[in-house]
Amino acid sequence: MDRLPNSAPLATKLRNTLVQYHSIGDSEWRVAKKTKDATVWRKPSEEFSGYLYKAQGVVEDVTNRIVDHIRPGPYRLDWDSLMTTMDIMETFEENCCVMRYTTAGQLWNIIAPREFVDFSYTTSYEDGLLTCGISLDYGEVRPNFVRGFNHPCGWFCVPLKDYPSHSLLTGYIQTELRGMLPQSAVDTAMSSTLANFYSDLKKALKT
Repeated sequence: MDRLPNSAPLATKLRNTLVQYHSIGDSEWRVAKKTKDATVWRKPSEEFSGYLYKAQGVVEDVTNRIVDHIRPGPYRLDWDSLMTTMDIMETFEENCCVMRYTTAGQLWNIIAPREFVDFSYTTSYEDGLLTCGISLDYGEVRPNFVRGFNHPCGWFCVPLKDYPSHSLLTGYIQTELRGMLPQSAVDTAMSSTLANFYSDLKKALKT
């Protein structure tokens, strides 16, 4: 079991990595899925052998409320159908924490339930917020779960200039599910999961 990293340099590095992803030109992305709520693109990840996914859609709510539903906290379990448990293991200052969470099986359980331990950090970005995370090799792996690994991931949420009560939500996700899985199944699951994330979030914000 590794020791916990120093939170401040990790938070800075994570933020800088996400800002770098956010500046990747449109020509590098390929559309993976499009729904009425969001568009999902992908490009080969530079962190591992899978893809870096980008998801984007407009959400009818203010930035702070949207991010409160996404970042670690009481709201997330209520609406995110993929997440089955979540525990905050450690809390640092400045909106940093380490959380352990589990996800449900996907694609008729071809993808078995997974467990993740992530460092999470929320900070300001332009007129909005960025909430981002990266997995840590920390804590014992619980039985009946495969331990997955999130390479740098995050969500940028900024108010629309002409409609400040609406926000543009852009996510960057690159999850290494690990275990013996066909890559095609992982790619199908990731695109659908990200599109569903938007529709589930929108429903939750309306209640």
